[in-house]
Amino acid sequence: MSGPMGGEGRAAGPFSPRMALALVLGGTLLFFAVLWMIGAGMSESKANNGGAHAGSKGLTGFAGFAAYLGKRGYTASLAKSHGALRQPGVLVLTPPARANTEQLTQVVQSHRAAGPTVIVVPKWFAFRAPRVRPDVREGWVELAGTEAADWKGFYDDITLSLDQARPRQNRGRWTSGDLNGTLPKGAAMLSGSGDRLVSLVESEDNGRVLAAYVADGGDYPGLRDLALMGEPDFDEDEAHGDYPVIFVFEPDLLDNYGFTSPENAMLGERILTAALEGNDKKVVFDLTLNGFGRSRSLLTLAFEPPFLAATLCLMLAALVMGWRAFNRFGPPLLGTRALAFGKRALVSNAAGLIRRTRRLHLIGGPYADAARDRLARALALPHRLDPAATEAAIDRALTARAPGAPPFTATAAMLRAARRPTDMLRAARALHSLERTLTK
Repeated sequence: MSGPMGGEGRAAGPFSPRMALALVLGGTLLFFAVLWMIGAGMSESKANNGGAHAGSKGLTGFAGFAAYLGKRGYTASLAKSHGALRQPGVLVLTPPARANTEQLTQVVQSHRAAGPTVIVVPKWFAFRAPRVRPDVREGWVELAGTEAADWKGFYDDITLSLDQARPRQNRGRWTSGDLNGTLPKGAAMLSGSGDRLVSLVESEDNGRVLAAYVADGGDYPGLRDLALMGEPDFDEDEAHGDYPVIFVFEPDLLDNYGFTSPENAMLGERILTAALEGNDKKVVFDLTLNGFGRSRSLLTLAFEPPFLAATLCLMLAALVMGWRAFNRFGPPLLGTRALAFGKRALVSNAAGLIRRTRRLHLIGGPYADAARDRLARALALPHRLDPAATEAAIDRALTARAPGAPPFTATAAMLRAARRPTDMLRAARALHSLERTLTK
């Protein structure tokens, strides 16, 4: 028997339209959820792994120092990305004994223009404490000995010395001006020596340098007041405006093991205060050198607050732009560059020419005049005022805003009269600080 002459019926699809839409929406939501989890760091290992860094609560870690600074009014943060290392403020590096010296050098050099750098040299060899006892907590370690760091190619003019272990009941003592303290019992003492080191903390018995800053031609008045010795002489050509590099050779001054003594906490805060010289109390503890570095893409960063709101707005804008793309009339207009080619090279060449001809003293007056003109525009001062009247008006505004600040006229005169590079840098910094006070 044969069937009907009509065509065969249409085969039904495996999913209904509603089911297909639900699958697409569900997959999209899951995709965004995975991106958010990656951006939030849920796939990363925990920082409290017993290492010698600020995320560790073991004896060799520095979580206690970071928590103490937070209680003392500092903004302390842990950096797991290389971009966070270039933030203003103090950068505390706790590299391991076998750190990559090229990476370490790059981190130090890239941060020197943003703020002081404190390098804590490792000493302890430790391993995780077994979790067989009920009183052992996560992140605890057992100390197995000491070793000096091996950083060839990184400040090779500094020599590390590790004293022999002391008797169990004998505590090493340190001194820093009017502040004195002790180290843990029976611990060997790590010290450093070098021609460019200016001592900040010394051992009380033999005067070994436990913490120092590097005298490299920079002007560091805060650390100079805290130093236990004078700085070596430098040629004026070596002067620069970068921030200092500070070495803490004895890690027990700042780690959790040494923070059983309150004097050690006071010492750490004193060093950071002297290095900041009155700037914002911001401290960044690096974790990238300890294996927690992660490269954050723009895609994952877009799903983290506070950028999440901007991402949603961009999605809505993309929908609007997509609709407008079908209704646009005429070709799109090409945008022009914000900065023309060659301006950066022109500024760099001009700066190099001034430095090569050693005519730095000629730029003090124009810099002060430019600062005066910027402040006059920011304060909406009349254009008919002469320079003296303009500076007097700025002084009055500065007195009203910050009564204890030095007058603008005195700071500008100091910059115009400066001849040495270090004096010019100091006066320019003071003038920039006054300008920020009036314009922020």
